[in-house]
Amino acid sequence: MTRRLFIFGLGFSGLEIAKLASAEGWSVAGTCTTEDKARRLREEGIEAHRFDGTAALPTEAFGEATHVVCTIAPGVEGDPALRTCRALLGRARWLGYLSTTGVYGDHEGGWVDETTDPLPSQPRSQQRLAAEQGWREVASATGASLHILRLPGIYGPGRSTLDRVRDGTARRIDKPGQVFSRIHVEDLAASALKATERATGTEIWNVADDLPASNADVIAYACELLGRPVPPAIPWEEAAPVMSAMARSFYSESRRVKNDKLKRELGVTLRYPTYREGLKAIAATEL
Repeated sequence: MTRRLFIFGLGFSGLEIAKLASAEGWSVAGTCTTEDKARRLREEGIEAHRFDGTAALPTEAFGEATHVVCTIAPGVEGDPALRTCRALLGRARWLGYLSTTGVYGDHEGGWVDETTDPLPSQPRSQQRLAAEQGWREVASATGASLHILRLPGIYGPGRSTLDRVRDGTARRIDKPGQVFSRIHVEDLAASALKATERATGTEIWNVADDLPASNADVIAYACELLGRPVPPAIPWEEAAPVMSAMARSFYSESRRVKNDKLKRELGVTLRYPTYREGLKAIAATEL
């Protein structure tokens, strides 16, 4: 029987999942927010449906979807997929939800794993944790397996530190002890597809690479790859007052994300175990 994967949100992450699933023989469909993008995706061979979160999709859009993944960020009114399409999810035997490692909150640079209690401090992370609970409720009601992928910063071709170095917007902020975890979008997609192979109730996976690092270090390496001068580090006390509220919120938390369970239990081998391999590969393809 053909496996059918339905993806809420064919954006940066969702589209990478869709392309990998298609390459592995899945029947794939999903949503995007505009009809223009839906038309372009159909021309590329991806069944796409316009969905803005205000109304349910038609039943035929799901077809006989056996697996469903949601990549759409929730808002103050909750997860739009759950809010409008909950009744359509009952046929799926596997549900996947892309959440954030932000649900762990601030750990002052300490390590977190899947057993760490969520303590989100940012509204966007609180909304993600609420959405996780919503998907848990659906899985409990339908008997489907649920796999929650908690993600740190996602990067890849066209969306990486290399782009910010090229356009001159990269700023090396020096905040002692501040680190971030990351994941290359290809490793994210591979992990999501690997998770579909397990029908084991509810699981949580931290999908992160092996090397949490400061943005200053990542920018310096990107400059090295591009042959650009490394910009001077700007002390946090000097940078913070002129940063946007959103940017400051990212720097208000620091944690290192463990991926041991992902590798040990799900059997994932990261193609890009650190930002160095990831950025080097991107730079080679963008020359």
